[in-house]
Amino acid sequence: MSKKALGNILLVLTAMIWGFAFVAQKKGAETLEPFTLNGIRFFIAAAVLIPVIIISVKAEKKSLIKRRNSKSSPVTENEKIALEAFTEEHPAGKKKDIIKGGVLCGIVLFCASSLQQTGIEYTTAGKSGFITAFYIVLVPVLGIAIGKKIRPILWLCVVMALFGLYLICIKEGFTINKGDLLVFACAFCYAVHILVIDHFSPRVNGIVLSCIQFTVVGILSVPFMAIFETVEIDRLLECWLPICYAGVMAGGVGFTLQVVAQKYTEPTVASLLMSLESVFAVLGGWLILSEVLSAKEAIGCVIMFIAIILSQLPPGKKQVDLNR
Repeated sequence: MSKKALGNILLVLTAMIWGFAFVAQKKGAETLEPFTLNGIRFFIAAAVLIPVIIISVKAEKKSLIKRRNSKSSPVTENEKIALEAFTEEHPAGKKKDIIKGGVLCGIVLFCASSLQQTGIEYTTAGKSGFITAFYIVLVPVLGIAIGKKIRPILWLCVVMALFGLYLICIKEGFTINKGDLLVFACAFCYAVHILVIDHFSPRVNGIVLSCIQFTVVGILSVPFMAIFETVEIDRLLECWLPICYAGVMAGGVGFTLQVVAQKYTEPTVASLLMSLESVFAVLGGWLILSEVLSAKEAIGCVIMFIAIILSQLPPGKKQVDLNR
């Protein structure tokens, strides 16, 4: 299996974890306020990654040294940069990238998650899901602004994915209110988050980057918890299961898979794959909450999957060979 295929599979798994997390977050939101819920779950996510980091850093160092000494599998330029961080030649090289990337990703993720959780209070879940997923359009647009090239077929995939998301999420007339604007701002932050990760993930250990960004989100949430919200132990204990799922699975596992997988795929394709979380959210509601898929929602799921398949077609000459 190629690294690109593996990265795409990991992103689909990420979308599934995030989609099912909507059930947990919905339950948690009934008891806890936005900054409290986000702060605690991201601190949990960071804590979960600490033992994983210890193992992964040792494994990465061993793998890079082995590849450096191998003639059949030479290291890439990004891997050379990573390897330098494990030597005495440039001890601060990678450390600087990890800290900078983790802090930037954490700030953007804090803005995105806070805007989304607050915006949902003023708008419907269907409209919130559709507007949030608008990041799949914003990613290629912002990518062009920073000099990235986008394959033409991906624009078709973006349009198809948006239409599929519309069929899945929208259940009433589309009007703009305070919540809609907050969630749209959240979609913009998520698009920026994808591009920031795309910049830093090839140069650093993805799990370390995730741990730092989660810690930053937790730290930034604390003053807002103290000023605007009331934290009660009884409420925390009441919804321990949703918090743990949101922290361990949606946070620790999901975002880490995103960081690792984005090393091997294009940011626009990554945004399309991760937008499948809306599909898995519908499936999660059906499996766990006994919600029934309507014909319109089922058609939306099919269109989304077609868009994902088309986005994976090889470009240029490879695509011609595929059709022979």
